[in-house]
Amino acid sequence: MTARELVLATRNRDKLIEIRAALSPLGETVRLLCLDDFPAAPEVVEDGATLEANATKKARAIHAFTGLPALADDTGLMVPALNGAPGVHSSRYAGPHATYAENVRKLLHALEKVQGGDRAAEFQSVVVFAHENRVELVKGRCAGSIALAPHGQGGFGYDPVFIAAETQKTFAEMTMEEKNRISHRGRAMQAVRELLAAWLLTTP
Repeated sequence: MTARELVLATRNRDKLIEIRAALSPLGETVRLLCLDDFPAAPEVVEDGATLEANATKKARAIHAFTGLPALADDTGLMVPALNGAPGVHSSRYAGPHATYAENVRKLLHALEKVQGGDRAAEFQSVVVFAHENRVELVKGRCAGSIALAPHGQGGFGYDPVFIAAETQKTFAEMTMEEKNRISHRGRAMQAVRELLAAWLLTTP
């Protein structure tokens, strides 16, 4: 079978590494491209009110621009004690061009007086597969809590302060393989692999 091309609709290097690892079981049946392969690709403004809206917008836009099937995700960290924030604004919680560290600092400051079980949190990922002018959507979730301070050297984003309920370790304390088994994005990508396997079967 000739490998089919699929565009990952992101320029985030850390996210690309994680997604490529999660989709590696597909082997050579799919050739994964990214927006670096399309320098003229539009910057899609993530102005949707939901993760679903943003992921769908990105996937549709990149599918339309490249003419190739596209995969896009949007991820949010939901903290009930903060009325669901950072939520859909997670990547820019501390500002439009905020660094990972700045977002983490703002989150810890916002939770400074919050203790124990009130520091509960959930990561959510929505992944949209756009192909042949239609979209398919899957979701992944991971329950946990926010640490009092960063722990671990791995991962990216809020990984150093998100303690997964299943392991009681932060994502930054896990290997990528461990994280992909239980994380929000990892779980969504397990469902994506099924979508892509079905898509490959319908492709000559």
